[in-house]
Amino acid sequence: MTARECSQRGGSANGYCANGFGLCCIFMISCGSTTAENGTYFVNSGYPSPYDGTGSCELTVIKSHPDVCQIRLDFDRFIIAGPEKSNHVCNQDQFIVSGGNPVPAICGVNQGNHMYIDAGVGTTNPVKLTIVTSGISFERTWKVKVTQIPCSTIYKADEGCLQYYTGVSGQLRSFNYDPAFGRQLSNQDYGICVRMERNFCGIQYTACPDTVNNRSRSFTIGGNSNNPVNSMIGSGAGPNNCAYDWLLVPCAANVGRIQPAQALCTDRICGGTFSADLSMQPATVLSTVKPFRLWFHTDSVEAPVDIDNRGFCLNYVQQPCTNNVI
Repeated sequence: MTARECSQRGGSANGYCANGFGLCCIFMISCGSTTAENGTYFVNSGYPSPYDGTGSCELTVIKSHPDVCQIRLDFDRFIIAGPEKSNHVCNQDQFIVSGGNPVPAICGVNQGNHMYIDAGVGTTNPVKLTIVTSGISFERTWKVKVTQIPCSTIYKADEGCLQYYTGVSGQLRSFNYDPAFGRQLSNQDYGICVRMERNFCGIQYTACPDTVNNRSRSFTIGGNSNNPVNSMIGSGAGPNNCAYDWLLVPCAANVGRIQPAQALCTDRICGGTFSADLSMQPATVLSTVKPFRLWFHTDSVEAPVDIDNRGFCLNYVQQPCTNNVI
């Protein structure tokens, strides 16, 4: 934009662009605001200083154009109070999205994560982003980039995907995942999608390296993650074992294992080891179901069976169509 246009629209200049003919215009707004500007940053009061207050901070996002289908939220910085220790419920601080598709409330540390919100078919369809802070003193910082995505673009997420990744390889993490201090959030239920790139027909997932703990906690969904392995109900793979918390990987199979000719698909994986069978040995897991989509579900109860679960961090690599991967 020109300097005058940026100023008139409430932005601030941040360097030159277009070979010096224009300015990069940044829109950074906080509590009680409404925006229709693409690329707005939603920040805490007093940003970049932390916020240590209680109350409700709300941003209303209105479509910049009727052709906008989705709102993408990038958590450039996001540190609010985490869930309580017993059942991992976000009962102190919460980030809440309303006005679009159902989105689970999240809390804790989530910088580097993102969300896609359905913007609806109306002309404006306001979407509200709310951060509720309460309880003990805590230094909170957030900077959430709000990008409006037109319906006609190739980077629009598939329907039903709260998270959407592109590229032949990448990394997926549950909200508030951290191998040292993170806690798996309760009451989660959402889809995670990876765009199938050209000439790729399968996708492999492997638990991320964990250099913090004496045993890997990069996949701990259900059971007592302080134990070497989880062999109780609520751990392993399959709907009978994973009845409460799970990551659904459609027709998952461990790479390198011979699969029975009439084997039923394993979908749900849980416990403290990422594997598509009950061997309790970490594995690289393959799925060839298209489109590439996972589903993460947790209930509202952790104690007393589920202890210190972190959630998950997975690295993915898409597999070429000509590769005989099993």
